[in-house]
Amino acid sequence: MNYHSTRDTSLRRTASQAILQGISEEGGLFVPQEIPRVDLASLQGLDYCALAAKLLGLYLTDYSEEFLLRAARQAYGPQRFEGAAAKTVKLEPGLYSLELWHGPTSAFKDYALQLMPLLLVEAKRINRDNSKTAILVATSGDTGKAALEGYKDLPGIEIAVFYPAHGTSETQRLQMATQEGENVHVFAVEGNFDDAQTGVKRVFTDAAFAAECAAQGKHLTSANSINWGRLAPQIVYYFASYLELVRQGELQLGDALDFCVPTGNFGDILAGYYARRMGLPVRRLLCASNKNNVLTDFGASGVYDADRPFYKTASPSMDILVSSNLERLLYHESGDADLIAQLMDALAENKKYQVPRSLGQRIAESFAFGCTGEERCFAEIAATWEKDHYLADPHTAVALSVARAEADGKTPCVVLSTANPYKFSGAVLGALGGRAQQDDFADLAALEQLTGTVAPAPLRALREKPVRFEATIRPEGIPAAARAL
Repeated sequence: MNYHSTRDTSLRRTASQAILQGISEEGGLFVPQEIPRVDLASLQGLDYCALAAKLLGLYLTDYSEEFLLRAARQAYGPQRFEGAAAKTVKLEPGLYSLELWHGPTSAFKDYALQLMPLLLVEAKRINRDNSKTAILVATSGDTGKAALEGYKDLPGIEIAVFYPAHGTSETQRLQMATQEGENVHVFAVEGNFDDAQTGVKRVFTDAAFAAECAAQGKHLTSANSINWGRLAPQIVYYFASYLELVRQGELQLGDALDFCVPTGNFGDILAGYYARRMGLPVRRLLCASNKNNVLTDFGASGVYDADRPFYKTASPSMDILVSSNLERLLYHESGDADLIAQLMDALAENKKYQVPRSLGQRIAESFAFGCTGEERCFAEIAATWEKDHYLADPHTAVALSVARAEADGKTPCVVLSTANPYKFSGAVLGALGGRAQQDDFADLAALEQLTGTVAPAPLRALREKPVRFEATIRPEGIPAAARAL
């Protein structure tokens, strides 16, 4: 299968080439030229690793079946994930939590970023690429740590992560700032996630910078979900959750259900869209936003307007105003690369665009949009603990609130739980009536005592790890940091 750019269908790449390149020359995102269909019944009985190899093999056609299965077992085996790789928990009748935080960094990004480094190394082998690979990552919190952990000490690779200063939880910051590895680099960026993401994208589309890299025998790529190799592995857990509910007797094969996804950059929910197009019986994908509700307003009006106040919230991985992966959805639903180029130019110039009414109507056939403010988020954390004895982090709580608001009383709903609550222990503790101490480790201990639950060992161990990275740069300093790799 080949891939082309959302903004220029003449720019075509193989799967491994798209993963190596990350983003198209003109700033577009690579998309598959077709979306394969699967026989759901044929997937029953497969463990997570075999399921991943089978589904990814439909997209990554220049990778061997043997490699994909071997890589999946390395990425998702018990040495990396506790218990089952994707665990679906029943909260109450018709409402389930897909726990995606049992990996090494306690966040859903592990599902992509434990596998993606293996895909990248194999892509270099397939394409006989012996150049040095420089990976640039903009993160709102969780991607950074997961990418650093996945790529640390891989030969021929350097990785730099850029996160918004004061825009993550302290635990998220420490996960990055204490990262081990000789090939890793971490920078706080003045401003918000969009400032970091825009700075990284400008590096990728700078022709002079690309020529400079080529002369030095290195090339740039990304570990953000703008890279197809980051996005594709996330398709798998939608199928895994559905099949697990069938195995548990909660669903009959072919029954429809909803997925509700806490959404920032639109990558996680877009993976669900691909699963739906592949034949998974998803009625609706519920896009859950926090107070930064640009996507909710887009769903209601067809106008994407990023020229608005930016709010720092208790769910920082969703504090995003420019959701990059929405571009892929707009392309798939319109099939018009010229339109996408026009819309993205308008966004770059005016921070706003409006889609044709017919395109908005097509999106509404598979998506619903909702948002939850801070007060409702905290109330949801408390209510879920009291009613279901289930501890939810603020991102999961936003999705739970939207899922309850959008419930039709008939269709089961799976909420994607994207982070362990102990990554945001102060916020969760406060929501449960505890007193946050302005110290994440004190809050972690207090939350353990209050709830009788146990924080993941890697998070507790952060207290003892030395801080290695403390630099703060302005967004215009990102190119210089990239040049130093």
